[in-house]
Amino acid sequence: MIYRIISSLPSFKFLEFHGGLNILLADKSPKATERHTRNRAGKTSLIEIIHFLSGANLSKDSIFRTEELSQASFSMELDLSRSKLVIERNGQNSSKVVLRKIDGRTDNWPFHVVPDILGEYPLTNRDWRRVLGQLMFGLVDLGEDTTDTKKYRPSFRSLYSYFVRKQSDNGFTTPFQNASEQATYDTQVSLSYLLGLDWTIPQEWEYVRTREKTLKELKKAAKEGALGEAIETTAKLRTELIVAERKYSALKEQIGQFNVLPEYKELETEASALTRQLNQLANENAIDRELESELNASLVSETPPSQENLEALYKEVGLVLPDAVRKRYDEVSTFHEAVIRNRRLYLSGELQGVQTRIQTREQEMRRIEVRWSQIMGILRSHGAMDQLLELQGEHTRQESILQSLRQRYSAAEQLEGLKSELEIERQKLHLRLRQNYQEQEDVLKQAIVAFEDVSKALYADAGSLTIDTSTNGPIFDVQIHGSRSKGISNMQIFCFDMMLMRIWAEKEEGTGYLVHDSHLFDGVDERQVSKALYVGAEMADRYGFQYIVTLNSDQVRAELFKENGLSKYLLPVRLTDATDDGGLFGIRFS
Repeated sequence: MIYRIISSLPSFKFLEFHGGLNILLADKSPKATERHTRNRAGKTSLIEIIHFLSGANLSKDSIFRTEELSQASFSMELDLSRSKLVIERNGQNSSKVVLRKIDGRTDNWPFHVVPDILGEYPLTNRDWRRVLGQLMFGLVDLGEDTTDTKKYRPSFRSLYSYFVRKQSDNGFTTPFQNASEQATYDTQVSLSYLLGLDWTIPQEWEYVRTREKTLKELKKAAKEGALGEAIETTAKLRTELIVAERKYSALKEQIGQFNVLPEYKELETEASALTRQLNQLANENAIDRELESELNASLVSETPPSQENLEALYKEVGLVLPDAVRKRYDEVSTFHEAVIRNRRLYLSGELQGVQTRIQTREQEMRRIEVRWSQIMGILRSHGAMDQLLELQGEHTRQESILQSLRQRYSAAEQLEGLKSELEIERQKLHLRLRQNYQEQEDVLKQAIVAFEDVSKALYADAGSLTIDTSTNGPIFDVQIHGSRSKGISNMQIFCFDMMLMRIWAEKEEGTGYLVHDSHLFDGVDERQVSKALYVGAEMADRYGFQYIVTLNSDQVRAELFKENGLSKYLLPVRLTDATDDGGLFGIRFS
């Protein structure tokens, strides 16, 4: 229970609360716009102050950082685990809080505290949240633990925000979210915890989602080429790996069989020289064979024409040679035959010389080829030291390539198997969740009945709360007839919050108070608002909790307050936007 809220700001309107329903009313001036009403009277600021004094971090544009309020301190007197205390905090030194007038035990706090000489308990805001989390909701304090076990756990601030929703966080959009930006896991974990279900199951679901997100990003990066060859299919890598392993094994075997020959270089030089000699001899033989062919052709062509052929030629042209000419021709023919004979003897000699040279070279080539074959046999079975070093270097390089391929293949296998693994993990979690709900049937029944009771008090047709399972975690839903209208949607939130408040009040744990901003009743018929306040008052009295509501005077007519006996719940402080000092802070902000 909250007893009072005060401030060092002289113009601040001190607020004192009592058990049960408390209504802080704000008058709306006739000329005021909707924006003026919301921002100037200060009703919503009460919610901000309660959060500020309950461990909230301050944003850069927080009202407590403004020039008008940064120096002011705010205090709240409240019950906390059957102990009464005062918490004080200011915007200028928002990382610290001071606790005063502690009436009760402190040995149930998550850490040992000792008062200073003034009897005060200075704490960091973080430690104050640790105290609130353990004493209000029984959260196990993890201290300075920063391991993964701390991730995705229920946090005090998230649980608390279901009992004090903030319009600035869009906390009145759905029953299940205390803020529009609340993550899926936080919603599932927080509601599971508040309802008494196994919250570790949705916690583990978030680990699966995180891995799925990483998998999706890796696949996207691989598809876009951002990772180069870091991620490939196992089929492609398997082929590359087999080829690389074969090449690596061949090099290893080659090195193992390698024989180093000291005279390798000399033999290699000799083999090269022999090769050059063979080429030269072959070229020379080719030239001589061409000459041989020409000489043979010349021998065939060196034949003198016969006398009969010459006489026949003359007869064809009609000439008859005289005897003197014929005698002269015989002499010339004899001379010509002698010349031809000598020519043939010369050509025959040249031909014999060419053939001899060819034969000699062929013998030399056979001798050289024998030696060349001997040397090449030695070179093939042996090697030089630099060749061995080169082989070893290539072996090392191939080993590095092989190792890289093995790692990439392993990564690809893991990547391709991860999707199936995560799908299996989801199914396992789904099964665990169903088993938990079967085991916790009484817990589910308590929540369902509590919601139905509240909705039945508001509507002729009772609403329903359903809590179901899926492969993505718990599913929460509420139904009230006509829930598509904004007014009915807001009443769903009212019923849901009352259900949570009843569960924790029956355990005599939790905040001890429920706070609703006037935004909850926007768009709701005034008679329905009046009825909701009446139901809230009855539940607060029955289950022993405090229900604080901020309201605009035009949301419920005065007659309805009297008709439902709500006037007695009005706080003596009444806010207005008609004057500069009519708001909660008593000042107009620049």
